[in-house]
Amino acid sequence: MVSNVDMSVDLAGIKLKNPINTASGTYGYGWQFESFYDVSQLGAITTKGCAAEAWPGNPAPRMTEVTSGMMNSVGLQNPGVRGLIEGSGEYLQELSDKGTAVICQVAGHSVEEYIAAVELFEELAPFAAGLEINISCPNIAAGGCAMGSTPEGAAGVIRAVRPHTKKPLLVKMAPARVVDVAKALEAEGADALTVINSIPGMAIDVNTRRSKLSRPTGGMSGPALHPIAVRMVWEVHNAVSLPIVGVGGVMTGADAAEFILAGATSVSVGMANLVDPMAAPRILGELTEWAESQGVSSISELIGAFEG
Repeated sequence: MVSNVDMSVDLAGIKLKNPINTASGTYGYGWQFESFYDVSQLGAITTKGCAAEAWPGNPAPRMTEVTSGMMNSVGLQNPGVRGLIEGSGEYLQELSDKGTAVICQVAGHSVEEYIAAVELFEELAPFAAGLEINISCPNIAAGGCAMGSTPEGAAGVIRAVRPHTKKPLLVKMAPARVVDVAKALEAEGADALTVINSIPGMAIDVNTRRSKLSRPTGGMSGPALHPIAVRMVWEVHNAVSLPIVGVGGVMTGADAAEFILAGATSVSVGMANLVDPMAAPRILGELTEWAESQGVSSISELIGAFEG
């Protein structure tokens, strides 16, 4: 795609040919979309979260449609870091060689599990341009609350894993106390923030009086939460100096542009990938057209350009 605007951005030292990324958990490991389009046209992909050891995830049903979105209770099923390398490592290395940044998400139920996973990625994944720490994982030792739900908990995870990798550390933030948590993460050496993760919700089958998922609650994503995510990106952008990946309900180029104006350096396409497998390149095209209409030479000029 040839453009009059330089679409490249710098995400905490990760050079992206354009701002379009993919949201972890909605894009597999990238190769699943190669039959639809050349994935290497995207700026980055973020792989499904992996822990040091494989996790089975939650029982079915794990996904359900809701008004203007969907809910999931997948439970971070994953093959473990070694399983990711065995099944997708060769493809991800090739994708990286083509100039698309591969960001690997890290999952854990304890600080020790995060450290173990980060060390494995450091050892086995030379293709990883950066690691995204998912601090929304439930802390088993603390009764199941999300490890990143408080500034103290979030900071504790990053403080522990920072010495174990030289790769840029992104942090996938829970949609709670985002300003306080962002400041704590910046202080502990996080390199970038992914704002936001899915929002907890419920969907009840009124005929059976049971949850539409295998558990009472799940994470909601999709267009309904987009304005909330834009607001949180703007708040975080005004509170810290770290680059931001905006996530939440991006269905069009205009949605992506909102995140850029609010302060995001990169934008992740999530649920839209499940609705339309061609969503990410379409959104990239629409975002490029918008940038050209703004009379700038680089899309970086539009980051945080919201005027109130």
